[in-house]
Amino acid sequence: MSTNISVDPVDLNTSDTNQMCDVFVYQRAALIIFPIFYSLVFLISVCGNCLVLYVTCQKKQKFNSTSLYLVNLAVSDALFTLALPGRVTYYIRQFDWPFGDLLCRLATMLFFSNTYSGIAFMTCISLDRYLAMVHPHRLQYLRSVKVVRAVCCLVWLLVCLETAPLLFRTMLHDHRGRQTCMEYFTFEGTRSTPYLLFLACTVSFCLPLLVIIVCYTRINLKLSRTAKQNPLTGRLGRSRRANNIILLILLTFVLCFSPYHLNIMQFMLRKMLGQPKCDEMREFKASLQVTVSMMNLNCCLDPVIYFFAIKTYKQRVMSLFKGYLSTPAPFSKTATDNSSSNT
Repeated sequence: MSTNISVDPVDLNTSDTNQMCDVFVYQRAALIIFPIFYSLVFLISVCGNCLVLYVTCQKKQKFNSTSLYLVNLAVSDALFTLALPGRVTYYIRQFDWPFGDLLCRLATMLFFSNTYSGIAFMTCISLDRYLAMVHPHRLQYLRSVKVVRAVCCLVWLLVCLETAPLLFRTMLHDHRGRQTCMEYFTFEGTRSTPYLLFLACTVSFCLPLLVIIVCYTRINLKLSRTAKQNPLTGRLGRSRRANNIILLILLTFVLCFSPYHLNIMQFMLRKMLGQPKCDEMREFKASLQVTVSMMNLNCCLDPVIYFFAIKTYKQRVMSLFKGYLSTPAPFSKTATDNSSSNT
């Protein structure tokens, strides 16, 4: 998983012509678009994920399997959000990282940890909903709190093991007097690199996507059969909600993660067939910036999944806002008291 790096194609080439190719040709557009984009992502992610964690931890509640996976998803997004101010500064300074190599490595690790922990937890939620709806009387021990906690710990362990090597390799590269961060990654430039990256994308993206699609399809088939057998069944509303949860996950997965991984895979296929030209490398570099940005949107969309997935969370958020809106401001309250005393 950790090999799915936002790599710059210059590092994967050995010829003199390609080494002279300058792929940083869209700096002016990036100077305007990306700081605004990542600032909005930061604000929305902080508000959304902190609200999830605040409401969840405000009152002790009995966690079920779905809520445990979603809380871990919120924790992953919150940790990634810590790296966004540095990214905003990086683009404002025109691809110049001022915080040193160590913080660049940490930001890179947070980025890929969020990406693949998010993919893992979304897949776990889909499987959990599949077991609950399609096999309600079988394999339910897999949905117990004890087992789910063990699965979450295993996911974090695997993600840390796969992203930890990033801390031991420099992520900075000197480019015309600027220190670029997470743009260049030191590969050996071997012929096997495209094959390894293509395989990594297949395992870390294509297989989870297939699992989510299968879960969504099987739940839909179950709902169709249930509706035919008993259109007025009391479990239909709950089943529809479970189906909508996986649909939200599938849409988030396709919108955020598909462009980046498909972009990497198509470029690796090109490298398997021959050496890309300078124009192709520039196009790939530009598309990589866009697809990475789309992938970062997942930390904004995950709280939406939580809102529709957990009924009690939705009720608490609505009551929290209703209570906030119904509370009179101190100034207006004082003014009212003064006017009443004057009369």
